[in-house]
Amino acid sequence: MLDRLYARIIALAASRHAVIWLAVIAFAEASVFPLPPDIMLVPMVLACRARAFRLAAICTVASVCGAVLGWVIGSFLLEYLAMPIVRFYHAQNTLLTLQERFREWGVWIILIKGLTPIPFKFVTIASGAAHLSLAPFLLACAVTRGARFFLLAALLRRFGAPIQAFIERRLPLVAGLFALALVGGIVALKYI
Repeated sequence: MLDRLYARIIALAASRHAVIWLAVIAFAEASVFPLPPDIMLVPMVLACRARAFRLAAICTVASVCGAVLGWVIGSFLLEYLAMPIVRFYHAQNTLLTLQERFREWGVWIILIKGLTPIPFKFVTIASGAAHLSLAPFLLACAVTRGARFFLLAALLRRFGAPIQAFIERRLPLVAGLFALALVGGIVALKYI
């Protein structure tokens, strides 16, 4: 089953609409969607390593634009849009803790948490809920998301063939580690 799913993702990553889906997922992940854009970025770079940095740039710009939506949700629509998301993840205490930490540490939280497997939407919504100034928020999002996506793209561009071979040989392990990192990021929210 994983082999078929992997083959389908690789085929989608090579399709002519893949860039649009990459941008949509990166945008949505920064505000409402639970899956990181890595699920599209990795196979797209592996399918065409020459486009690695272009794809990382698209991912970064879309993620920063999505972060603005997350900030707006936190700033102006917290009760109507953010709280259902927060309740879904049982993260009410986490949101309050993040708000306090944002008031204390500001953009440093974004710079650190934007590189981790913690869902970025929590960072963006909490930034808005803490009424973090928009200009430093945007700059921090651009730096941290750009660093994450460009580093991933550079590694895949440089070591793509061995990475792809490893993924294909150890697909269940890679899928398990990805799921573990995603769940671990969500669970880590309870202890922030």
